[in-house]
Amino acid sequence: MMRDFGRVAVLFGGKSAEREISIKSGSAVLAALLRQGIDAYAFDPAARPLHDLENFDIAMISLHGRFGEDGAMQGALELLGIPYTGSGVMASAIGMDKWRTKMIWSAAGISTPAFELVKADSDFTAIEQKLGLPLFVKPANEGSSIGISKVKQAGGLKAAYELAAESDPLVIAEQFVGGGEYTVGILGNKALPIVRIVPKNEFYDFEAKYLRDDTEYLCPCGLTAEKEAQIQQEALQAFSTIGCRGWGRVDFLMDAAGNHYFLEINTSPGMTDHSLVPMAAKAAGISFDELAVQILELADVG
Repeated sequence: MMRDFGRVAVLFGGKSAEREISIKSGSAVLAALLRQGIDAYAFDPAARPLHDLENFDIAMISLHGRFGEDGAMQGALELLGIPYTGSGVMASAIGMDKWRTKMIWSAAGISTPAFELVKADSDFTAIEQKLGLPLFVKPANEGSSIGISKVKQAGGLKAAYELAAESDPLVIAEQFVGGGEYTVGILGNKALPIVRIVPKNEFYDFEAKYLRDDTEYLCPCGLTAEKEAQIQQEALQAFSTIGCRGWGRVDFLMDAAGNHYFLEINTSPGMTDHSLVPMAAKAAGISFDELAVQILELADVG
């Protein structure tokens, strides 16, 4: 029998650059909860004061990006004493910050592509030579591939840095790993089936994620059962090393030799019709509605 959650606030929209994607995710989650007979309501923090949340018993976070995925909303909910879905304040803040995530993973012996912090006064040529070309440049605190670019020619790092710096003052350059893009959904203490992402444009950018219909998602992902099980276990370790809980997604890359490198963590993944966690859950026999309810059941406070 499903537990009585009381009044559920589904938080979506918000003030980040990912607002429109959050609205899609939250609308889908709200509809799923309502279909399951849960007393759920839309709540856009950009349109309502946070103290209105005191009228709710639990919060389902479908916010993406700043002020929703970075620990800010999690801290507000803890102050209000309202249980919420996903990771806590610290893990949310670290997970949002790709640079600090990668430093923690590196210190813990978790494989991640080589990286360098890039600043306005960096020696761009030296970084290009150290990491090799092509390389990726990205804002450390953005999601949905906002501000990311691929540097393919020598001398291109400076312009890529300037583009990324428009989104966040903290910018990283990252070694290119070209053997395939994959993701592992996490639900509770289990890893979902791995999904391989095959974009038709150069890399899995904002357009490929949300606007194109020709991006391929392969689940089964094509790895051997043994390799998949190994990576799932390591993804759970990567998730817990950051302090994450509840649910999330860990992205990784493969090189041509079959080695894997964890790329980043997503503590509030998308729940749209293009999203990866619902796809992986479906492969595990979990419907979208069941997934939404299970995420809600994993809600915690403090």
